[in-house]
Amino acid sequence: MAQSKGRVKSQGIPVGVINRLPHYYRYLSSLMARDVERISSRELASKLGVTASQIRQDLSYFGCFGQPGYGYRVQELQAEIGKILGVNENMHMVLVGAGNLGMALMKYPNFRRRGFYIRAIFDSDINKIGQEVEGIEIKPVSELEKYLSRFNVDIGIIATPAGAAPEIASIFMNGGVKGIWNFAPVSLNPEEGVVIENVHISESLMTLSYKVKEKDK
Repeated sequence: MAQSKGRVKSQGIPVGVINRLPHYYRYLSSLMARDVERISSRELASKLGVTASQIRQDLSYFGCFGQPGYGYRVQELQAEIGKILGVNENMHMVLVGAGNLGMALMKYPNFRRRGFYIRAIFDSDINKIGQEVEGIEIKPVSELEKYLSRFNVDIGIIATPAGAAPEIASIFMNGGVKGIWNFAPVSLNPEEGVVIENVHISESLMTLSYKVKEKDK
């Protein structure tokens, strides 16, 4: 019997569940690369640092997967989780901020492999405007609004200093961008209909530092 197809629910799913799905997807992808055909929830849990019941509960929000005594078909489960996450749907992304972090994001190959494409780059530095990165010309940030009026953008990426981030976020939101991936060292609040993911790299590093210190005690 094949796995049941998942049903995607749009509301009422705990944030913790959503945060774990990419971990499941990534590990299942690694199993596929090794030609592993099936895996039990217990085996999957042992590799991901959660319990088998946690995995079953997480997946239950989206449908019925796997079979008792058989486990999960790796390829099918990876594909279903990919659908839930919107992977391989060719997301149109725009990046503002052509500094070191922005350039690292531009050159990261896994985005394109997963269907996330940065189609345009904007910056306020006149010394960077006109340069090309990965075949894309850096445009002046003053042209961002015009660009958004012409193209449907799924995700706007902010890799600017903190002071510039709120204005860029406002332009994104007013321009119909559906989600904002914010790397600026400031928390941004979304308007209705827009999702914001604030990524604080220094806070993550400090959290790691704390865990390292606690481990040494």
